Amino acid sequence: MTNHTRAVAEAFSGHRFADAYDHLAPAVRWVVRGEETTEGKDDVIAACEQTLTELTNVTTEFTRFVVAADDDTAAVDATGRYTGPDGTASVVSSCDIFEFHEGLVVRITSYAVEEEAR
Repeated sequence: MTNHTRAVAEAFSGHRFADAYDHLAPAVRWVVRGEETTEGKDDVIAACEQTLTELTNVTTEFTRFVVAADDDTAAVDATGRYTGPDGTASVVSSCDIFEFHEGLVVRITSYAVEEEAR
């Protein structure tokens, strides 16, 4: 099961959201610290799709992507460099914590901070 939790966490945190959709519980909660909480599978998917729309013309490079997982939890510590079509870049460090129940994600807690682009 650890491989399952790890794979789902890696997909979600790596912006390969569609690979994680089937593994979201119907009542999943996505708590983004400092922003609003999204509740329910359909609303979480809509938020993911909105993120993908915003990233359409952006190049994403992960410079750090560390995953720890066991059967019921996973955490991803990542740093991504996002470069727009005009060449401007931002660097975001984030941590996503995933809680699973019976193989489905029931809660995601996300922390993110924008750093100075290097």
